[in-house]
Amino acid sequence: MISEAIARVDLSRLRSDLYYLASDPLPFRKVNYTIPGHARCTLDETDDYIRATLKQIGLHVTTTPYQVQALRCDETKPLHHWYSKPGPEDPFYTANNLEVSVPGKRLPEQIIQLISHKDSMSWIDSPGAHDNAVGTVANLEITRILASLPLERTVRILFCNEEHSPWTSRFAAQAAAERGDNIIAVLNVDSLDGKSDEDMAAGRLLHTVCYSTPEGQPLARLFDRVNRQYGIGLDVQIAHKEHVNDDDGMFIKAGFSTTVMNLGSWPYSDSEYHLVGDHPDRVNLDNLMRSTQLILAATLELDAQGDACLG
Repeated sequence: MISEAIARVDLSRLRSDLYYLASDPLPFRKVNYTIPGHARCTLDETDDYIRATLKQIGLHVTTTPYQVQALRCDETKPLHHWYSKPGPEDPFYTANNLEVSVPGKRLPEQIIQLISHKDSMSWIDSPGAHDNAVGTVANLEITRILASLPLERTVRILFCNEEHSPWTSRFAAQAAAERGDNIIAVLNVDSLDGKSDEDMAAGRLLHTVCYSTPEGQPLARLFDRVNRQYGIGLDVQIAHKEHVNDDDGMFIKAGFSTTVMNLGSWPYSDSEYHLVGDHPDRVNLDNLMRSTQLILAATLELDAQGDACLG
């Protein structure tokens, strides 16, 4: 079943979703920019697109609003780190977490959690193609395929916000912990295909899986194994990420230690990281498609075998 499922990942759909969310009609995805003549901010319009896509495949979307602020821009800081804390007088906006679940039939109480932050940088006007339109469209495509498959376990997909303050994945992770959710694995999908200019020019097909806990290491190794098993054709690297941060870190801090982050390189080496040049024309769509296939394959291995595939 897994070979057939990953063959259904559609490059043309990935491209269409990517350009919709990071070029036309949406130049950005943030609370503090509204397209002239439009009534809603670009992050709300992003939510509209994601919701419509998920409803079209028959899934119920849970929308949970939170109050956030845009980050300030401080150009005295290092180039890729101009974000700065908002001031108490800065305005608050509503930003939503969007969640869907594809229920399992045999062990629905066991949950495989996918995450991608859907927003672009709130402190600059960047399309945020690699960071993180690519992760958003990968999880949309994975959800399309999962919704048509008979699953053993439940797969839950979170579309959150990480380029505003506070990060809204934190609230989803805390809520899952308070409910006592049995999350067997957390897969953060962020900045797929993001790599150095040299690797881009050479057409290298890269994928890195980072772990920050001992429990995350065997989960990271699963990706290398399924890449080889299903002939996906990526150069998969496994890396230890010392700092417990990003959206995966929010789930680790909430007690879900079997967690990894999927991205293009580590240390992250995209020259347009957090800059205005993070445009979809720089995305290697073949790399994005294969990374999407890899995450889908790992998800389906976890669905079929549970903890046994991490031994």
